[in-house]
Amino acid sequence: MTKLTFKREGRRARQAWMITGLLLAAMLLQACAGGNGQATGAAAGSGGASPAEGGAAKSQVPAVLNYGYIGTTKLNLPGGAEGWGFHKGIIQEELKKHGITEVKLTSFPNGPDQSESLISGRLDVGSLGDTPAILARSTGAKTRLITQGSTDSIGYLVAKKNGPATLADLKGKTVATQKGSFHHRYLAGLLKEQNITDVKIVHMLRVDGEAALARGEIDAMTTTGIYALKQIDQGYLLLDDATKHPNLLGTSATVVSEEYLKKFPDFPKVWNEARQKALNDLKSKPDEYYAFLAELNNTTVDLIKKVSPISSIKEVPFTDSGFKLLEGTKKFLVDEKLAEKDFDLNQWILK
Repeated sequence: MTKLTFKREGRRARQAWMITGLLLAAMLLQACAGGNGQATGAAAGSGGASPAEGGAAKSQVPAVLNYGYIGTTKLNLPGGAEGWGFHKGIIQEELKKHGITEVKLTSFPNGPDQSESLISGRLDVGSLGDTPAILARSTGAKTRLITQGSTDSIGYLVAKKNGPATLADLKGKTVATQKGSFHHRYLAGLLKEQNITDVKIVHMLRVDGEAALARGEIDAMTTTGIYALKQIDQGYLLLDDATKHPNLLGTSATVVSEEYLKKFPDFPKVWNEARQKALNDLKSKPDEYYAFLAELNNTTVDLIKKVSPISSIKEVPFTDSGFKLLEGTKKFLVDEKLAEKDFDLNQWILK
């Protein structure tokens, strides 16, 4: 069976705009590597065409696949169909048929950090939030979007104890979020929608934000899922969540580098078929799957069922509703000058 290895990326509080600098460095390195024996060929095509098109011969598939995901979990695995597939060996077994004998999993504290690793070539493929994936692409990152595994990621806004009681109370206050993540997009969109100005937004990873909120150093923070519910149980006030603003829901994005697609043009098809097998398997074993997620996140099955129901996992790589959310997120990021430049989603998506 294909070997599975794990790595945790160190916690780094990098800003989303650092992606641009790393992209330029990566492009320079790539330009200088033309004569060092690396595989060469036409870049993955635009216009939605498969990188396999153009008459180029298919290169040998690398034996090792480097995959990144968001979050630090007890079992060093992601959740969803992908995590279940790795946990049960379903994805490894499918990849083995194509010459991949090892999958190296690397966890990241947030999406911008994962994007940096994808741009620099340390990752081949990764699953992250739509906002950091879009921001990276807006800088010119040579990636393709191959799956939206979920389309209803909920952002939560939690206030400190004895702090702001309403959204309007945030005026003049300090709110922590993970800049460049879907948390950031949710917060910025919420403040604009509610016409709340004069809010100081600072970058903090979730664990740092939780500590700062407990000490009263910030007035509120964005968070997600079980972490939000745990804070609410501890007496923190829920100011808002994205279920009240469907246009501010986040989606997940699985992106692959164009460089890897040169070596394995059929990867999107192979990946999505393996993911589908994993999804079919977990749907046949719901109790086992929920127990797996509870262990993964060191929480209870009841909480997991509330925040990560099986019904939230998409059956197909792309849906009309998911595309609409993706368009809305990109437009907001471009309009608010958070994204470096606009681009055509249809040129990015690879079906």
